[in-house]
Amino acid sequence: MPMKGLRSLCFHSKTSSYSSPNSSPSSRPSHSTCPIPRSTSFSLDSAMIDQSIEAAAALITKWNPDSSSYANVTSLFYESKAEAMQFIHRVNNLQKAMHALVSDNSSSSDKVVQAHKLMQIAMKRLQKEFYQILSMNRAHLDPESVSARSSRASTRSSISDYEEDDDDDDDVRPAGASIEEVEEVSSIAMADLRSIAECMISSGYAKECVSIYKIIRKSIVDEGIYRLGVEKLSSSLINKMDWEVLELKIKNWLDAVKISMRTLFTGERILCDHVFSSSDSIRESCFTEISKQGATMLFSFPEVVAKSKKSPEKIFQVLDMYTTISENWPEIESIFSFDSTASILSQAITSLVRLGESVRSMLSDFESAIQKDSSKSLVLDGGVHPVTLHAMNYLSLLADYSNILGNIFTDWPHPTKSSLPESYFDSPQSDESPTTAISMRIAWPILVLLCKLDGRAKHYKDVSLSYLFLANNIQHVVSTVRTSNLQYLLGEDWISKHENKVRQFAAKYERLAWGKVIASLPENPTAEISSAEAREILRKFNSSFEEAYLKQGMLVVSDRNLRDEMKVSIATKLEPVYQKFYDKYRPISERGERNARLYVRFSPEDVGNYLSDLFLGTIKSIDWGSSPSSSSSSSHWRRDQSTRR
Repeated sequence: MPMKGLRSLCFHSKTSSYSSPNSSPSSRPSHSTCPIPRSTSFSLDSAMIDQSIEAAAALITKWNPDSSSYANVTSLFYESKAEAMQFIHRVNNLQKAMHALVSDNSSSSDKVVQAHKLMQIAMKRLQKEFYQILSMNRAHLDPESVSARSSRASTRSSISDYEEDDDDDDDVRPAGASIEEVEEVSSIAMADLRSIAECMISSGYAKECVSIYKIIRKSIVDEGIYRLGVEKLSSSLINKMDWEVLELKIKNWLDAVKISMRTLFTGERILCDHVFSSSDSIRESCFTEISKQGATMLFSFPEVVAKSKKSPEKIFQVLDMYTTISENWPEIESIFSFDSTASILSQAITSLVRLGESVRSMLSDFESAIQKDSSKSLVLDGGVHPVTLHAMNYLSLLADYSNILGNIFTDWPHPTKSSLPESYFDSPQSDESPTTAISMRIAWPILVLLCKLDGRAKHYKDVSLSYLFLANNIQHVVSTVRTSNLQYLLGEDWISKHENKVRQFAAKYERLAWGKVIASLPENPTAEISSAEAREILRKFNSSFEEAYLKQGMLVVSDRNLRDEMKVSIATKLEPVYQKFYDKYRPISERGERNARLYVRFSPEDVGNYLSDLFLGTIKSIDWGSSPSSSSSSSHWRRDQSTRR
């Protein structure tokens, strides 16, 4: 095993720290099985104590901002990093000397006072340095830079751990010199902050250090939350907003959660864990105070939206918020893992629950809206009703959230099986199955819609038109299901069953609307009959065909496939029979008649052309003086159907 890999196994972390979810396993501290030597007691004799105090006094006095204008305007850590590290080292030794003096009852009180004064000066210097580093490196210590640096460092670590020994010093260079420069500055600043924090904490000045850190870093988090467009809103204020305004705020919130989980709170947690790695309690209290207000505001927004006025149209934005929290939950749980941040997790969970309840309520309102729709207006051309268009568009969009709806619908009581037949589903499943829960909840409003359509169809005085209306609308339902994620929820059996219903209604329409025309022709068109009988048959055909065409020609079949199927079905029953009868009896019926046109009004080609124009919502005027002009589309349609036959 490479030496770096071995070292990583033996590494022992003093405190548990937050690891970015994107970090590789090898970059995280692991518990070592290697023996760790115990710390030994450290004692100083009088000479060593004096030496530590004198050495510290020389350097501390040099950098005393109150006694030197140079020290007051110059940064120790920026002026000389080596001297800064020496300063930290001597302060640590001074602290040890103070402990030795206090524990030795025979020690001179003057030395204790001197050491204490030096420590106060040193802490004031380090406070100044800590503040300067935090302030001057805001751009390099912003959460995005810190989180990105952590991610790249993890990547390099995971790669180098598996390299051979002679390649241990090779670095995986980030793309671009600017990224490398920012990363280097960020690393230096974080290391300096950590050194100062450890020194101040061990010297008993944790409160002063933490106070500076909290003030500066909280302002950065608060500014980040503000820039992301997150603000505290009440239910009453949201209820007064126009939907367009609220929709924009929801969109901003969706982006804010993704960005804050990826950079803002992640970077802040990483920085806090790094700077205060020597104390679990301090890093927890720091991160909590810095992030709690902003995070609580962020995750309380969905709850406020969920409690506001509901309408079925808002369901998709509510589902987007539910999805965002669910998808980011691993990061949320990892970042806010402290006991003191449990209230943030609780708020996020509460928002999820409220959003789920809101979705249920809005879907129930949607079903009720279909049931209670009392408009009496009929679709005069038998086409697709606006309610059908709206409902199926709504449900097809809803089906795109099937992975989330499983969680929302799981413990929601299902419609009774007597209300929703088992045959609506493609396979029998237990009632506890999430798929069944979604399927039943989606199939139910469709069933409500179909029942509503059946009721509307009864308002048509023309029964044939009512059947065409049902065929059109159910076909739209089936087509929407087949071309959306609804097909996976309802299943192939459901689709096939309703396709059969469409065919049945289309056949009933054909029988009532065109049955008289078909019946006007003899079953055996080539049977021997008299010319008078032939003329009577042609007269009945002319009359019934004209009546049917003028009445049915203005009707619409929206679905192209269904329209062609219905045209073919009518033409197949009509054209071949009429063609044979026309060929045999036209000469006989016209013999000796001056007004032969009264008996033979339509040639077989005329009939085909008229039929080809059906169900488009427009008709051609019937000109008895000449045959109808065949449009290119009509001719093409007839040739296509002839090929099929």
